[in-house]
This record gives sequence, structure tokens and C-alpha cells, in this order.
Amino acid sequence: MIDRRIVKFFRKHHVLTIATVNGNEPWCANCFYVYMEDENALVFTTDRETRHGKEFAANPFVAGSVVLETWITGKIQGIQFQGIVSELQGERLEKARSLYLKRFPVAALMDTCLWAVDLTLIKMTDNRLGFGKKLVWKKG
Repeated sequence: MIDRRIVKFFRKHHVLTIATVNGNEPWCANCFYVYMEDENALVFTTDRETRHGKEFAANPFVAGSVVLETWITGKIQGIQFQGIVSELQGERLEKARSLYLKRFPVAALMDTCLWAVDLTLIKMTDNRLGFGKKLVWKKG
């Protein structure tokens, strides 16, 4: 079971950084996202022709982060994650599109693809619980 503090953090924020690697070259991109709690997945949009979109096809294993920016050490919070990315299709696409457009209605004007990162590892740092306190979840 995923700690509710992780779920709450994902729901509160809306920008992720996602990292890919192709050969020996890493890359990262920032994307708006919505969290699908029932699937433990982050849904975001990007075009297939972006560098990271092309790299998803070559290697679906990704890493990323969602962070709270603050200068106050005792309030630092952030998530690092690993997962498997895929372009959404069928019923899953329709469900994700509905959630995504509810959060980002302007995306209805865009012609782009919806992707999901099915999370396999989540590490949340939450200094409000004590300096360097980590909450970790790993898939099955």
C-alpha cells in the first residue's frame, strides 16, 4: 500500500521531470501531469517527435522527480521515481484524457499524445517528518 502522504503530494503538484537515456546520453524534460491513484500512474502529454517521446520508444524505463521548491530546509519535500512509460490507448486513454482535461482544460486545444508512467519505485523525502526522512514504496 502506498503511503497516503505520497498520494497527497502527487495530487498537490502538477509538474514532473522525466528522464530518459539513449545509449550513454541522458535527457530530461518537464511536463504537466495528473496522478491516477487507482493505477499508481502519472499521466502527461508530449508529442511523439520530442526527443524524450522518441526515446520512450527505444527504452520505456524512465526515472523522474516531482519537487516542492523552498528555501526552508525543514519544509523540503520531493519525490524521485522509476517506472515504465507507455503511450495510452483504448479505455485507459479515455479515462486518462478525462482526468487530464479536468485538471488542464487548455490541453483540449492541443493535438498531442497522452502517456503514462506506471510507477515501480517511489522515494519521497519529507523533512517535515525529520531531516532526511524517506518514505519508500516499491512495486510487488
